Amino acid sequence: MLEKMFNPESVAVIGASHVKGKVGRAVLDNLLNGYEGKIYPINPKSLEIEGLKCYKTVLEVPGPIDLAVIVIPSKLVPQAVRECGEKGIKYLVIISAGFKEVGVEGARLENEVKDIARSFNMRIVGPNCLGILNTHTKCNASFAKKMPPAGNVSIITQSGALGTAILDWSDATDVGFDCFVSLGNKSDLNEIDFMEAWKNDDNTKVILAYLEGITDGRRFIDVAREVSKTKPVIVVKSGRTSAGARAVSSHTGSLAGSDAAYDSAFMQSGVIRAETMSEFYDMAGGFCCQPVPRGDRVAIITNAGGPGIMATDACERFGLRLATLSKETVDALKTTLPPAASFYNPVDVLGDASPHLYKFALETVLKDEGVDGILVLATPQAMTDPVAIAEVIGEAKKTTDKPILPCFVGGLVMDEGVAVLKRHGIYNYDDPSRVAYTMRMMTRYQKIRQRVYVEPRRFDVDREKVRKIIDNSRNMGITVLGLEALPVLEAYGIPTLKYRIATSVNDAMQAAREIGYPIVMKIVSPDIIHKSDVGGVKVGISNDEELENAYNKMMKDVTLAAPRCRISGVLIQQMATGGKEVILGMNKDPQFGPLIMFGLGGIYVEVLKDVQFRIAPLNEKDAYGMIYGIKTHQMLEGTRGEKPSDIEKLVEFLERLSQLVTDFPDILEMDINPVKVYEKGRGCLALDVRLAISPK
Repeated sequence: MLEKMFNPESVAVIGASHVKGKVGRAVLDNLLNGYEGKIYPINPKSLEIEGLKCYKTVLEVPGPIDLAVIVIPSKLVPQAVRECGEKGIKYLVIISAGFKEVGVEGARLENEVKDIARSFNMRIVGPNCLGILNTHTKCNASFAKKMPPAGNVSIITQSGALGTAILDWSDATDVGFDCFVSLGNKSDLNEIDFMEAWKNDDNTKVILAYLEGITDGRRFIDVAREVSKTKPVIVVKSGRTSAGARAVSSHTGSLAGSDAAYDSAFMQSGVIRAETMSEFYDMAGGFCCQPVPRGDRVAIITNAGGPGIMATDACERFGLRLATLSKETVDALKTTLPPAASFYNPVDVLGDASPHLYKFALETVLKDEGVDGILVLATPQAMTDPVAIAEVIGEAKKTTDKPILPCFVGGLVMDEGVAVLKRHGIYNYDDPSRVAYTMRMMTRYQKIRQRVYVEPRRFDVDREKVRKIIDNSRNMGITVLGLEALPVLEAYGIPTLKYRIATSVNDAMQAAREIGYPIVMKIVSPDIIHKSDVGGVKVGISNDEELENAYNKMMKDVTLAAPRCRISGVLIQQMATGGKEVILGMNKDPQFGPLIMFGLGGIYVEVLKDVQFRIAPLNEKDAYGMIYGIKTHQMLEGTRGEKPSDIEKLVEFLERLSQLVTDFPDILEMDINPVKVYEKGRGCLALDVRLAISPK
């Protein structure tokens, strides 16, 4: 798939120009600088450019064309695309701007282009993009300044300007690329298509992406889950804040989903998220240059105590284990390192260490079976020879399957050593924290590629009952259900307390006697979200007299607080005692669909915000990950003599909720708060629920 796009035998440049400084000329010059296939400039006003014959349209070109690059005013693009289709061209790169990013008329024009391309089975990159390139075929169909060095990293970017910055970084660091794609408006081909195309590309070892939005969230998860088994996928996603999300919309026309959904999608699909461009670059440098570690046991070799301690602190902070060196390793180090050296981890070879001592220490520690990777730190002391130390690291890299990440700290003195590392294809880190973080993400990827995805469990449920409740609510003009939604939970096997809905005080008394005092009384209204805020909840009612007084007061208080609300009655519910309170919820994300939430419940969820999210459908591992992912999960495991909670039933509760919101896309939002979780073996109970459905 897309093979001829990156490895075309012929390329047409529609809008090629003889004027230096124009985009059409830049694209043509880039192709002329190394590409060995046929190049056809298309310009009705020129006879030739740079010795190449010009054609008025692609239809005049005598031979077949694999790829067309379009660099003409947007209003002329539809006709050019149609001519490409008639010519039999299958791949288009539309660099031209002036489409959906500029407004309604531009969006109409973009849709017209898409329709024409679809009618001829053509695939499009862009419009409004920088272009594409492939370093191995030297096909630079972009207006980037120069071709980056060849390598094993392929990159997708939704920002052309950031793409040029990444290409410049590649040139400065010698971290080479295989393919580069500027997505632009993503009218057709998107990030998922290129991930899928590069999955089996032997030249691509690492996939990088800068994204502002994802086109098809469900497909992204499915494809990324497969791709990440064989090669790391590293993503920077902008638009984390509400202000950032608005900027994304105005910049590219993308629909920005909630950041929690992106975090969850990346986690569940094995994508590694970089928080900053520095992390993005550092991880690219690590993954492209080094083998993936077998585990997280790290050794540190340094010529200075301070940086060694900083690296140790960073390893612990990021969750790496400092390897315990074997007795054989320690004894071997003692035979050659000076007596004042540190023979344990970190191994401090001292400030006057020669390259020979670095070589000895590195080779000795590499042999230790308890070490999965090594951080080699060097600082510019008077006796330091950074060039020779870099050579030592470069030679050692050839003999091991363990990652060796260098951290040459300093400036001008260390530059020559860094240059030698580059020559050996090794990326340098200038900060102990950065090198430790990269090693941590590499160990995390080792776990990602070992994952085995298990399909979610399916439970025997009453879908028809839920369908009727949703349809009946819609027919009555109700799109927000409160306690009336308790039967929805019951239909999906989610246990609730005994309850009855009453429409009068006498009806309420009868219900309370049947359920058994003490009881809780709650207002039932589709217009009231937080019942306690308007006096709509009364707990601990123990007899008929208390119930009558509470009922009358509740009706008065609620009417005063929310005079226009619709009141359907009151819910009489069994009094719940004991247990821990948690919250389960769902919000439908525009990109990824149902986003499940779990955290501490009751009134504290908005204060503590100790919650976890996952994209539905959830499997058992996802559910356990949510429960043990909150900071306060120890409260459920049993602390200070308390018995552990029924986590197994809570996992099933999450899975059943996942099935419910997956089965019914009509459900837009849902809160089950609180849920009582009792001691192990005693299960969970839903006490309250709020459910929002789409109007149609």
